[in-house]
Amino acid sequence: MKSSEDLSIGDLADRFGLPTHVLRHWESVGLLRPARRAGGQRSYGPADLERVALIRMGKEAGFTLGELCVLLSAPSPMDHRDLLRRHIVELENRISRARAAKELIEHALACPHSFAECEHARERIAAHIPPPA
Repeated sequence: MKSSEDLSIGDLADRFGLPTHVLRHWESVGLLRPARRAGGQRSYGPADLERVALIRMGKEAGFTLGELCVLLSAPSPMDHRDLLRRHIVELENRISRARAAKELIEHALACPHSFAECEHARERIAAHIPPPA
C-alpha cells in the first residue's frame, strides 16, 4: 500500500513542474536514488523532495549536473570548498558580463545616434574584435 508521503515519479514531476524524463536523467547520473515499490515503480519520499529542491537550487546557481553530483555526494557541500570558490569566480565573471551588457543596452536606448555614429558603441564594438593572428 502506498504511504501518503510516497510519491510516484509523475507526482514528483508535477509537484516541481518538471518533465518525468528530467527526474529519470537525474537518477541515471546518480543525483536521485528513489526507493522501489514491489512492482519496481519508483517511490519518492520527503528526503527526495528536499533532494530535488537542492538540485534545482544548484541548477539555478549555475552548477552543472556533474558538479552537483560531487557537491551532493559529500556529507556537506563545504567539503568541496575548491569547487565552490571556483564557482564564485565564474558567477562574478557572469555578473560582470551581464552588467556590461545591461549598460550597453541602456546606453543604446538613451543614445540619439546609430551604432555607426555613437562613439561609445564604436568603442565597445572595437573592443570585441579579436586582433589579427
